[in-house]
Amino acid sequence: MTGSEIRARFLKFFADRGHTVVKSSSLVPHNDPTLLFTNAGMNQFKDCFLGAEKRDYVRACTSQKCVRAGGKHNDLENVGRTARHHTFFEMLGNFSFGDYFKKEAIAFAWEFLTQDLGIDKDRLYVSVYTDDDEAARIWIDQEGIPPERIYRFEEDNFWSMGDTGPCGPCSEIFYDNGPGTGCDSPDCEVGCDCDRYMEIWNNVFMQFDRQTDGTMIPLPKPAVDTGMGLERITNVMQQKSTNYDTDLLRDIIGYIEKLAARTYGDDEEQDVSMRVIADHSRATAYLIADGVLPSNEGRGYVLRRIMRRAMRHAKMLGFEDPVLYQITSFVLDFMAEAYPDEAGRKDFVAKVVQNEEERFIQTLGNGLRILQDEIAKLAEQQQKTIPGETVFKLYDTYGFPVDLTADIVEKDGYRLDLDGFEVCMEKQRKKAREHWKGSGEEAVSAIYKQLADQGVSSTFSGYQTLQDQGEVLSLILKGQPVDEAACGEKVEVICSVTPCYGESGGQVGDSGSMTSDEANLRIIDTSKPLPDLLVHHCEVVTGAIHRGDKVTIEVDHERRMQIVRNHTATHLLQAALQKVLGDHIKQAGSLVTPERLRFDFTHFSPVSTQELQQVEELVNAEIRRNCAVSSREMAADDAMAAGAMALFGEKYGDRVRVVEVGDFSMELCGGTHAKAAGDIGLFRIITEGGIAAGVRRIEAVTGDGALHQVHQQQQMLDQLGRLLKSDPANLEQRLQKVLEHQRQLEKEVQQLQAKVNADLGGDLLDQVQEVDGVKLLAARIDGSDGKQLRELSDQLRDKLQSGVLVLTGECDGKVPLLVAVTKDLTKKIAAGNLIKPLAEIVGGRGGGRPDMAQAGGKDVSQIDQLLAAVPQQLAALLNKG
Repeated sequence: MTGSEIRARFLKFFADRGHTVVKSSSLVPHNDPTLLFTNAGMNQFKDCFLGAEKRDYVRACTSQKCVRAGGKHNDLENVGRTARHHTFFEMLGNFSFGDYFKKEAIAFAWEFLTQDLGIDKDRLYVSVYTDDDEAARIWIDQEGIPPERIYRFEEDNFWSMGDTGPCGPCSEIFYDNGPGTGCDSPDCEVGCDCDRYMEIWNNVFMQFDRQTDGTMIPLPKPAVDTGMGLERITNVMQQKSTNYDTDLLRDIIGYIEKLAARTYGDDEEQDVSMRVIADHSRATAYLIADGVLPSNEGRGYVLRRIMRRAMRHAKMLGFEDPVLYQITSFVLDFMAEAYPDEAGRKDFVAKVVQNEEERFIQTLGNGLRILQDEIAKLAEQQQKTIPGETVFKLYDTYGFPVDLTADIVEKDGYRLDLDGFEVCMEKQRKKAREHWKGSGEEAVSAIYKQLADQGVSSTFSGYQTLQDQGEVLSLILKGQPVDEAACGEKVEVICSVTPCYGESGGQVGDSGSMTSDEANLRIIDTSKPLPDLLVHHCEVVTGAIHRGDKVTIEVDHERRMQIVRNHTATHLLQAALQKVLGDHIKQAGSLVTPERLRFDFTHFSPVSTQELQQVEELVNAEIRRNCAVSSREMAADDAMAAGAMALFGEKYGDRVRVVEVGDFSMELCGGTHAKAAGDIGLFRIITEGGIAAGVRRIEAVTGDGALHQVHQQQQMLDQLGRLLKSDPANLEQRLQKVLEHQRQLEKEVQQLQAKVNADLGGDLLDQVQEVDGVKLLAARIDGSDGKQLRELSDQLRDKLQSGVLVLTGECDGKVPLLVAVTKDLTKKIAAGNLIKPLAEIVGGRGGGRPDMAQAGGKDVSQIDQLLAAVPQQLAALLNKG
């Protein structure tokens, strides 16, 4: 039985028992700022368990893509070296939202394993939470499990998604791999860390919602969340010794064998590398397909670490050129039956991976040079320990696993400062925790969830009208529900109907006004904390507003018109970028405000001036065509089949809103738009630049903002023309002449400076003194910056032939400092060692090569003290050496 067949049997088994088969959600969690990646099947149902979201089914089953790449059981360095550690895996799960509970969940699990899959009951054991007598009794009475085959655990049998959220006791099912597969200890039993008793199914009985302070609130309705790793159950059914030997991963390893011209099983270290690449290529393919791009922070940083570890192992297999991009393409094709949408992004994924591989090849060379420089420095100092800071820098910046660094240096007798490395790692972990923003969304306040539980919801009428009437359903003052709000108070108002758009999808919320019989309110902003909840953030200007009041709500018309122009222009921009740059262009983020639009997109090189001009011309051509902007609701699958562009990784329902601009653009979008493209008026690109590896950003303006920008540019040209005494038509030619004249003047200044330095050098040589037999020239030269000090030091070293130079002085209120050592003395004294204590005197710091180092200080009053200290500092270093 193949892994794909097991996946299909599981979903059919539960579909036949009243469960709705739900597609896997994105690996990027939505509406959950606590999670880095989707790490369990229940993540997409979290709000269902909390009662904050109602769906048209109470039973569901899924095969969920998951990634775990950190924490106690997911150390990246273990992947490939153990039988069952993975970064990417699939979790089969069945779920009940207040429908069935322990009795039915246990029955379903046992039936599927023992009857549908035919697993021998005598090889199965179960565990329950330490005081969950109810679950234990069900196993004994309902399924006939002998009490001695039921184990009670505390820590491992209480499950939670994170530090907060749904949680509860669980009951696990274990498979006995048999004698000879574990530790062979006579005390070995369920719960042992060896491989004999393998957990294959976990039934979580959701009863509580853990709060940030640790308290646990009973859930509105007890629920069930179960999980069974597809890789593990396939291992059981195919009777393999490791997950990597199942068809889920062995076929990928086979492709790697073919590319590497090596045989799996011939060499253990090569086998580790193949397993690492097989696992990491799955994580890489699906993270990128779900919209994560390699970067230096958050999710992108974890992805980059996974990718670079795979790339390093590819190099260990003998690959010199990029290869991971080919393997990720194979993975997406291989798993296309289960994940067809992601397979459709294969070309894009390959481009991202190949681009990162090319960057890493260069980075790897830079890292090796750093390591070689560090070894050379230690050799000079007759030391044999690579500092922890260096090991961490190689690991963090250049993707060097610690064991790789150890392998490189151990042959020369060097060891690593692992304690120092751990200190740096802990600092980095702390920093990551401080900066992690989760999914980039704010956690939904408890008050909104409570209101949703009570049935409070808003209807949005802003597609059709900018003015509407509604009833005040709720008032929230300082996070608490109230019955009224008085003049001067800032209050959140939820109405039954509103034309105000709540901030979402990159579009800012509307502002406007709200009036009742006795109150006037200014709507400052509108938010959308939950799908059916629109919240007006208001200030009561006159009177008092009460719950139950009938109100008239009016959107700020001019502001909305500016927003819709920018939003529709964003759609035209994306379509134009795809036509000019290629189909790999995908939206990576956007912001639509009244003043401007911002569009982030995937692309791997700067957009040229000519390409930007083409894009701008295409958009403005569509504006002049003045095609109608239309919208319609349709089934999500039909919209995708029709070619609608979606924000990949975004969570869409079964039905979606499709916005079309003539035959030029078609996107899934819930935002507000112009009635016709001509309403935009004019489109102008302001800036284009990179914001992350493989991600570019364009900022643009439309309508009056675009016209204002044109006027500003014309005024600037006119002003430059006046300054350069030229008309705008000849401005470029005139400016070239001015720049050429400036270059000539700079050349003359350099020649004069060289002559001054030569004359000055002769005078300075009279100040040479000796310190323990070494010639020393320490001089103050005011008015010279760091570059000029370097040029002077080159001349002085040639004349000095052997010795040490210390040059400093005041320049523009700062203290440039230079130490130079002739080549014959660098083994006795390194310039960097001398400059550090001297720089501290003037409140600075610096460093450099053994023969030359530079620093900068702030305290000009201490320059003379610095020079006076030079002989003593030099003598101390010479005597130490």
